Amino acid sequence: MNKIKHSCLTLLLAIIIPLCGWAQTDSVATSAPNSVSISLVTFYPGDESFSIYGHTELRVQQGNVDAYYNYGVFDFNSPGFVFRFVTGDALYYCMALPEKYARVGMEGRRMVEQRLNLTQEQAKRVRDFLIMNALPDNNTYRYRYLTDNCSTRPRDIIEMAVQDDTLNYGQPKQIVSYRDMMSHYGKNYAWQQFGIDIVLGSPLDKTLTYREQMFVPMVLMEALQGATITRDGKTMPLVAETDVVVDGDENGLVLPPTPWWCSPLTVAIAILLTAIALSIHDVRVKRHTRWFDSVFYLMLAFAGCIITFLVTCSSHEALWPNYNLLWLHPLAFIPAIGVWFKRCKKTVTLYHKANVIVMLGTLILWPIIPQVANVAFFPLMATSLIRSACYLK
Repeated sequence: MNKIKHSCLTLLLAIIIPLCGWAQTDSVATSAPNSVSISLVTFYPGDESFSIYGHTELRVQQGNVDAYYNYGVFDFNSPGFVFRFVTGDALYYCMALPEKYARVGMEGRRMVEQRLNLTQEQAKRVRDFLIMNALPDNNTYRYRYLTDNCSTRPRDIIEMAVQDDTLNYGQPKQIVSYRDMMSHYGKNYAWQQFGIDIVLGSPLDKTLTYREQMFVPMVLMEALQGATITRDGKTMPLVAETDVVVDGDENGLVLPPTPWWCSPLTVAIAILLTAIALSIHDVRVKRHTRWFDSVFYLMLAFAGCIITFLVTCSSHEALWPNYNLLWLHPLAFIPAIGVWFKRCKKTVTLYHKANVIVMLGTLILWPIIPQVANVAFFPLMATSLIRSACYLK
């Protein structure tokens, strides 16, 4: 997916859309012998956090017109973009780019082009739809990272084009969930995946159909490679020709894995071991290490506030239900702050009594909770349990 400043976006739309859109429409009327060719173009993962899942574009060729339609354009620097993205109101754009600009920002990434086996009527249907969709009045859409992105849009357009035929994707290579797929492509970005596992809830663990798996560009590419269409009683491949335009690494340009010594799991275990050591000391001296409890529960409280905000204020998918609220919640501000005030002693003690019960139940019952937890969560849950137990008399 490409990051483009708003001024550049406006300028390119003003220049390119008339060239690609109007000129193509005119060629239909005056240059009927020029056939239309539609291709799916897949870029493998990049090294930026927003590019690790790859990228998809649709290529339209007719005569001297060669345009790449990109549904992954966004303006990161537009006012309030991050907030709008978090709340699910971020606007993405459909942009038409001439061939010489299509690979800008994709340098070094493996690029595969699949020319589709469409009739001229179907190819023109795709061309005309893309021309209209890329016009300034039509080119924005509400981005959804699972169900409406730069990969699902081309899939839907291809399905629209072959609606008169029978399209068969075949069988998926494996049965997976959204979380499985995101973990696979984000395996080198341990902290990013840790954050995803915190804020996205149990809907992320639903078993996906093959079509749903196509929210990832490489899966869409593989599905089309094995797909068939039945037209006038004849079955044929959906992809007529495949060309590896850039023969890069199939793993993409992802960064090296997060070193084990600074991974979320290592940090969580270190916190747990510190909590155990401090708890033993606290029991012996009959005091509480307030600084540790304050810092630890503040972290839990802030994480709980983020989850609560997203659940209540964001329209994004897969946020609710989120069972992480059992151990990450705003109520953790009570021990984080109350531990410094004598008048809050009873309230803090009551919180810890309740927390012991909740943490025990969460740790014991998590295997049957319909949400997969990041392995680093369990040392942190255990830390919360141990520190609360120190407040019981």
